[in-house]
Amino acid sequence: MPRENIVAEARSWIGTPYRHQASLKGVGCDCLGLVRGVFRAIWGDEPEAVPPYTPDWAEATGRDTLFAAATRHLITIDPVARRPGDVLLFRWRAGLPAKHAAIVVSTATMVHAHDGACVAEVALAPWWRRRIAGAFRFPGVS
Repeated sequence: MPRENIVAEARSWIGTPYRHQASLKGVGCDCLGLVRGVFRAIWGDEPEAVPPYTPDWAEATGRDTLFAAATRHLITIDPVARRPGDVLLFRWRAGLPAKHAAIVVSTATMVHAHDGACVAEVALAPWWRRRIAGAFRFPGVS
């Protein structure tokens, strides 16, 4: 799968409003919904159903659910080796579960959905880089 297809699909979600638990381009999505939507557009069916989750799921459970799901369905890579089309997970603070996801679209930018905003392409600034919890490659991408 060419990386430019993933990047183009991620960018096609820009402007989609933030909606918790949603995953419909142009209608609404959260950060997980964005990754799920790109996965569906490129590969078809999602590998597993996503159970309902509350906005405070990570704080409430303390489990690294998002990270565990990424390791089940994506290929773990060194964050330093990230390339356009890869997925990044973020922790807000050390010791907390990973709670945010984004798709790398250039060496300096990512596309993500953030509460209170539409899907946007933003700089992968030092603030974000310090919070990277893991990096992953979609299956079948070289």
